[in-house]
Amino acid sequence: MDRYVTGAVIRKLRENKKMTQEELAEKIFVSSKAVSKWETGQGFPDVSLLEPLADALDISVIELLSGEDIRNLNRSSNMARAKFYVCPVCGNVIQSTGEAVISCCGITLPPLEPESADGQHMIRKEIAEDEYYVTVDHPMTKDHYISFLAALSDQGIQLVKLYPEGPAEARFKISRVRKLYAYCNRHGLFRLKV
Repeated sequence: MDRYVTGAVIRKLRENKKMTQEELAEKIFVSSKAVSKWETGQGFPDVSLLEPLADALDISVIELLSGEDIRNLNRSSNMARAKFYVCPVCGNVIQSTGEAVISCCGITLPPLEPESADGQHMIRKEIAEDEYYVTVDHPMTKDHYISFLAALSDQGIQLVKLYPEGPAEARFKISRVRKLYAYCNRHGLFRLKV
């Protein structure tokens, strides 16, 4: 874990809930002096208190650790704000349709920032009936490969997980596709606008 909950975060979240230090202390069965010490940086809550502390502040433990209160104010998804996350430990690919705190294998994952496809990661598409046949001319070795290909439309995301030593190709339904993505395990996420 590369970061831990800070006193400033606890104070900000407590004040947002319009709670006193005493009220927060009562909810998690600690003294108000303990809460005061956390908020002034003279100590940290024990790891066993993270879940009760997050519950008392009405957020998730991941939100507490990240220092951000993430609320989905727009209940409808917007595919234009889609984000991809890849776990460096297990290779899991996670997708969201907006801001989120994503965690896998005990690590909070940052969203991938797509770049325009370059010469080494050129995304090619051909039309085959009602599908895009998408390829990337890229080595597919055990150490350096394209991990996934994806097609984004206003209706959703089509994602194909790829594996080392296999072909870097996939087929996607053409219907309303706006962007194609390829993720290289060494160089990151690349995008081609359709």
